[in-house]
Amino acid sequence: MKLEILYSYFLKSTGICTDTRKIKKNCIFVALRGDNFNGNEFTKEALNQGASWVIIDDISQHKNSGKTILCKDSLVLLQELATYHRQQLNIPIIALTGSNGKTTTKEIINTVLSKKFKTTATLGNLNNHIGVPLTLLSMTKDTQMGIVEMGANHTKEIEALCQIAKPDFGYITNFGKAHLEGFGSIEGVIKGKSELYTYLTEQKGCLFFNADDPIQKRLLENHTLKIGFSQTDAASLKIQQLSADPYVKLKIKDTTMTSHLIGAYNFTNICAAAGMGMHFNIPLKEIKEAIQAYIPNNNRSQLIKKGSNNIILDAYNANPTSMMAALHHFNTTKVASKMVILGDMFELGETTQEEHQHIVDYLSKTNITQVYLIGEYFGKTILNAKNSRQYKTFDAFKEVFATNTPKDTDILIKASRGMALERILKLL
Repeated sequence: MKLEILYSYFLKSTGICTDTRKIKKNCIFVALRGDNFNGNEFTKEALNQGASWVIIDDISQHKNSGKTILCKDSLVLLQELATYHRQQLNIPIIALTGSNGKTTTKEIINTVLSKKFKTTATLGNLNNHIGVPLTLLSMTKDTQMGIVEMGANHTKEIEALCQIAKPDFGYITNFGKAHLEGFGSIEGVIKGKSELYTYLTEQKGCLFFNADDPIQKRLLENHTLKIGFSQTDAASLKIQQLSADPYVKLKIKDTTMTSHLIGAYNFTNICAAAGMGMHFNIPLKEIKEAIQAYIPNNNRSQLIKKGSNNIILDAYNANPTSMMAALHHFNTTKVASKMVILGDMFELGETTQEEHQHIVDYLSKTNITQVYLIGEYFGKTILNAKNSRQYKTFDAFKEVFATNTPKDTDILIKASRGMALERILKLL
């Protein structure tokens, strides 16, 4: 089937679906394959639940319903359809990637730009080779600007996502020690993430960047279409950080704004959104309103009050760079009783134990009074402070912690998503 014909079906549908649990009447179901599932096997179920068409790549499912579209690879066709749709919309698209803070930054950018434009942004962290096409296909004729988050755990992935989304603007939050198992090293991270720079340079697109980040500044030295923000660089938009205890407070020109985001590490995330707002001619007053209205959720830098305790819940994800940033900020806060509960960091490859030990060594030099370490990797570290305890499983931690819950304490909870440390809230 020609892509143009499939696109005409898409325009008449209620959207694209890849999960039969979320079928809407008259949607197009795309049968995708994974390591542990084959969407083709749900063809009949999808049609019975109201799908108007099913895109399949298994000829055995191409029967007499007249409602199946057989192709060589359903995922490739999904991506091609998304790119075709993006080209028909002909709207500006902002792509962002980076090691830390992608989703938070995307949400703040969306909040700011929504003051002037009808935006469509990536839902949650659907930022991979499936999520990016689905984000594009969720955009409608009413969408005036798209904001697409791009994730990657190996080189060439951002390059491929750029070919699908064809962004006009881009931003990289930072380059940190994330997904080292796939990238191999911090140099691999820089190479992989900066594929966004390469694409936009070739396409004469515009890049936003943190002029106080020496890596970003170096990589963009010869890029002409760029817009920087900085606390000191005269050629960039000057944004001053006033404080971050606990919330980030900043100043642009004569306007001061206080966010609901915790920690100095969130300062640049806010700056990116403010810088984009200024570039797209959103009044500073409205940028301030947007930034002050944004409240983080989904276990990302959430400040939660539980009894007499103040909890910073940052359990959505973690890597060595983001964990060190969170710990450094937490160590500088001026409270009497401080506790950290950390869980394992994943996808670090050969550096796994080294990076976990580095965190433990840093903790021994802080003023944090109580430390709990949970997981197989933290369980193998060598403790060098009397205030630290380690547990190889959550259940082992739970058994001890449930009988010794803290009071009048500030608590930082951080770990990779697979550790699900938000469960600790039920123990407090």
